[in-house]
Amino acid sequence: MNPIETKQTYQDYVEKKSPNSPILKNCFNAFWVGGLICSIGQIIMNICKERGFDQNMSGTIVSIILIGIAAFLTGLNLFNKIGKFAGAGSLIPITGFANSIVSPAMEYKSEGYVMGVGGKMFTVAGPVLVFGISASIIVGIIYMIFNTQTMTLV
Repeated sequence: MNPIETKQTYQDYVEKKSPNSPILKNCFNAFWVGGLICSIGQIIMNICKERGFDQNMSGTIVSIILIGIAAFLTGLNLFNKIGKFAGAGSLIPITGFANSIVSPAMEYKSEGYVMGVGGKMFTVAGPVLVFGISASIIVGIIYMIFNTQTMTLV
């Protein structure tokens, strides 16, 4: 059989067996769930501002609360159900980062809290954290070098 015919036959088979994805429905669900998460964050922000916190402190409090809620829901296996329903709508806000840290840890809970949960907690987020910290150190050193040179020239 000709290789081109084989590829076409396989492609026809895959299209026949693969279910069609309801793209509009998925986009709508991602939009309203992501919007709901952001609205909850905005409500928390408004409450913080009413209590007298400034913008930076309010933003920090909102981040901590949303991360805590997402980690708690991941521990109860509810966030994964929300993620399956909403897709990127639940993963793009900061709640997705909390889920990416807690999920691997929950899978290895049976191996104990130190070697299981503690050892697997940063399997997904660990490389991101290492890259972010390393990049910030390198950028800080470069900034310090150029900032020091401009200060001596003046």
